[in-house]
Amino acid sequence: MSFFLRTQLVGLIGLFCACLGAIPVQAQQFETKAAQAFMVDGETGSVLFAKDADAPIQPASLAKLMTLEMAFDALRSGRLRLDDTFVVSENAWRTGGAPSRTSTMFAAVRSSIPLEDILRGIAVQAANDGCIIIAEGLAGSEDSFAFQMTERARKLGLQKSTFVNSTGLPAEGQQTTVRELVQLSRHLQQTYPDYYMLFQETEFTWNKITQRNRNPLLAMDIGAEGLAVGASEQNGFAIVGAIQQNGRRVFAALSGLASDRERAEEARKLLEWGLRSFQKTQVFAMDEVVGEAQVYGGVKSGVSLKAEGPVELLLPNTSRDRVTARIVYQGPLPAPVEKGQPVGVLRIWIGDTLSQEMPLHAAETVEVGELHNRAFDALKELAIGWLR
Repeated sequence: MSFFLRTQLVGLIGLFCACLGAIPVQAQQFETKAAQAFMVDGETGSVLFAKDADAPIQPASLAKLMTLEMAFDALRSGRLRLDDTFVVSENAWRTGGAPSRTSTMFAAVRSSIPLEDILRGIAVQAANDGCIIIAEGLAGSEDSFAFQMTERARKLGLQKSTFVNSTGLPAEGQQTTVRELVQLSRHLQQTYPDYYMLFQETEFTWNKITQRNRNPLLAMDIGAEGLAVGASEQNGFAIVGAIQQNGRRVFAALSGLASDRERAEEARKLLEWGLRSFQKTQVFAMDEVVGEAQVYGGVKSGVSLKAEGPVELLLPNTSRDRVTARIVYQGPLPAPVEKGQPVGVLRIWIGDTLSQEMPLHAAETVEVGELHNRAFDALKELAIGWLR
């Protein structure tokens, strides 16, 4: 007996049309000047837009999102408290402070700063000295901290992001992708909602110097929640942003833009398009059967499949004929199949973009069949298995 990766087309399009009536068919496209871009719905994780989303880019200051994640995780676990103080080393001051002529919170050398203020300096002012202070305080050195950043990224499912320092300052081997930057940003919002609010602060004063948040989205009346901006010689201007309107939130990352003005405008257009052009739709209710997988040697030739909960998707308001769905699993499944057993995944495409993927499990138990059931299945595999 041999097993093959099977796909089963799910008849979602008829369901959409039956529920929503006639839908005009026209091209559902968005064009951006960004070389790389990626956007998801904040609640469902549905991919709303992707353009060269897995190409490696220099993170620049966007790497600070990972530094903050490390600090937030330490706070949540109790290893740190907001009133813990950190000493500003000469290295942090010289490399990321006033002498560096880079983004800084102007921390005075050998001074002690509460962690809460350091976090605000990083989130609002993109402070390089703040990042180095945290790196040295948590790991002893920035090199050790960067290694831990990469390890942490892998645990979060970020497979391409590699960090060489805590600041995003130019360094060989440092890279990320716009897809993983969005994944990280969504994780920050979902896991640390209280600390996530730091990104929305419009200004911060430290050492008697007030600096405004560098994220241009915050100055627009669009429900922006901040996050981060960056720029590198190799990849141009980049941004990670989120906006929320009427209970919906979208996250986006863009890179490869020509100027800070272009960065601001392209990010605004993409994020507003994401909120305006998609509608949340429930396509399968709780415990509703999504499809069926073939079974080998069972009392039944197939087993019903369900998702873990209701299947809700963000679908384009127009051109829903471009939506396709497939059940993908390794099969036929050998009996017995236990109820609740993981079987495969349901994959939803909008055009050529894989928008969402969710696990499926067996909705019932299929016991081992009698000898004649197994013999029939064996003959069937011999007859048609080689065609797959």
